[in-house]
Amino acid sequence: MVTAIQISALNKTFPGGRKALKNIDLSIEAGEMVALIGASGSGKSTLLRHIAGLMTSDVAEQSLLQVHGRTVQSGGKIAPDIRGIRAGVGFVFQQFNLVDRLPVIVNVLVGTLHQMPLWRSLLRWFKPDEIARGVEALRRVGIADCHAQRASTLSGGQQQRAAIARAMVQGAKVILADEPIASLDPESSRNVMEILAKVNQEDRCTVVVSLHQVNVAMKYCARTVALRAGAIVFDGPSVALTPALLRELYGAEADEILALPDHISVLQDKRHSSAPSPLALVAAKAA
Repeated sequence: MVTAIQISALNKTFPGGRKALKNIDLSIEAGEMVALIGASGSGKSTLLRHIAGLMTSDVAEQSLLQVHGRTVQSGGKIAPDIRGIRAGVGFVFQQFNLVDRLPVIVNVLVGTLHQMPLWRSLLRWFKPDEIARGVEALRRVGIADCHAQRASTLSGGQQQRAAIARAMVQGAKVILADEPIASLDPESSRNVMEILAKVNQEDRCTVVVSLHQVNVAMKYCARTVALRAGAIVFDGPSVALTPALLRELYGAEADEILALPDHISVLQDKRHSSAPSPLALVAAKAA
């Protein structure tokens, strides 16, 4: 298989001496959908920002981070051709990162700016075929009828869908989603996760999504990478993440993770009150 993301000996120390990432070694194959889980401050967002080339690691000769075989950073230095590499990496932020005053279609078509001359990008002049691509991406995420609205008029869930459409128009083969459902209601959370799963399956796009809720990771991602205090403490099948294993990995922090509400499962429980959650099923089998 083709390796989409390859990380070796990656460390990050913030001012004051706090270690945000500790000797990260990670390989993600093309087409995988992988969850990053961990308590607040475990390093999930920091790791995603390193993969996207938005943050540099500690200086170390052996450290290396590559996306589809191209070096994003090495030895704590960002690659000179990082702009070209970033063109293939879509980043979905927790707070959407849209320009409120611009129409939704223009926000989406920002994903094509790397493909056009500077003068056209400055004028925001898009060709008919580019606009058609943007509308099609919005159709795929279910909000094509909102294309002419200002981004500020959309709900949180709609804005997050527009952000995913932007990554689709960009032609990204790797999508990094940083807690994309953290501020959304249950129905919007379900829509966003199902859209990410659909993009992963239909476009064979590698998706790495950071999540707090273990149930959501188990439902949508076959593989989970668990971080604790900047270090990888688990990398394997999501179904293996029983409450007992989480307590073994996280100690007292496991209670914080297990106590987090799983909005998507709550929504499903309301529709199918007799159906147990995925984590409950796994716990029952392990008991």
